[in-house]
Amino acid sequence: MEHLRLLTTESAVTAIRAIADEYRLTMSVTEDIGADQTSRRTCAGAFVTVDADGSLPHEAFVELTGVPEVSVRLFPEDDAKITVDGVEFHDVPKHAVPAFLRSVYGGLAFTKGRFFPPGRWLVVPVPGDETYKELIASVTTTSWLTRTARD
Repeated sequence: MEHLRLLTTESAVTAIRAIADEYRLTMSVTEDIGADQTSRRTCAGAFVTVDADGSLPHEAFVELTGVPEVSVRLFPEDDAKITVDGVEFHDVPKHAVPAFLRSVYGGLAFTKGRFFPPGRWLVVPVPGDETYKELIASVTTTSWLTRTARD
């Protein structure tokens, strides 16, 4: 399944806002605009606000309160870092963020464990045969992570 192409950070924030409304979640957004403000622009010169091509890079940090707690950092390079109850998913494509959130809040995400080698993973399937899987690094888990166990 082809995901909706989100060409800008603002379009991704708008899509996340629609999901927050759909699932009745409280949302807060912090936005940084300009090469001197965004977190990945280490090569930008001092007091430089635009990229070499003249565009303004736009980064946003979105927090969704509810169960589970989710935060999304949208980067100008068309990827995102999504944190679900303390489990970090790095390099999620920006266009996959809405489907990822719908899977989490729609009840499709689950945890899976193995005896050997020991470990527990948070698995988030999204439409189109994509699955995001991250190791749950903390020893203690939240009640939401425990509830979603499939062993």
